[in-house]
Amino acid sequence: MLDIVYQDKDLVVCVKPFRVLSTDEPGGMPDLIREALGRPHEKIRTVHRLDQVVGGLMVYARTAEAAGELSRQIRAGSFAKDYEAVVHWRPRDDAGTFRDLLGRDERKRRTYVAKEPGKGIQEAVLHYEVLANRRGHSLVRIALETGRTHQIRVQFASRGMPLAGDRKYSKYPDPEGWEIALWSYRLDFAHPTTGERMVFTMDPPETEPWKWFVGSVPR
Repeated sequence: MLDIVYQDKDLVVCVKPFRVLSTDEPGGMPDLIREALGRPHEKIRTVHRLDQVVGGLMVYARTAEAAGELSRQIRAGSFAKDYEAVVHWRPRDDAGTFRDLLGRDERKRRTYVAKEPGKGIQEAVLHYEVLANRRGHSLVRIALETGRTHQIRVQFASRGMPLAGDRKYSKYPDPEGWEIALWSYRLDFAHPTTGERMVFTMDPPETEPWKWFVGSVPR
């Protein structure tokens, strides 16, 4: 059953399960939202995305006007999306910024760090804070300044700290049962109609490796 955190006539805030598409395709999030609302023909508009393998908070628009305003906030940088991740090893500094040039190989469906600017190369910037360390892994909180495909996964992996459970960018043989340890834990935006500030948080699931850090971070 889909976990709907908030809904009104303009939007729906919900928790995307791991391995579900963000976009309006068969079995994707809009389909699940329509089913949960009991409105099979409603237009549910995607305004931001998560990788299919990633879980956590997302907001969807129920009107074209709401979709346009939320998209405007994203472009303006006033829509905040924060993440938590468990990575192998530990960053050199307890807080910092990663800044890279990223390219995309669509044939291999992989993002990579580029050495110099060029066609299709985009700057990627994120800010991180280390929250705790356990068992050779670190729990980190991440704020994105840009939103490139697979950005978090590639920026950490390129520094020798791939995300736990990441089958695409990690060389470590994590247990097969692990989902990727990347979670959309916080959304902060202005309501598209009223302008009221809306802030939502959702803790990651208490499964491995997340459960190693339960109780170590104030919530």
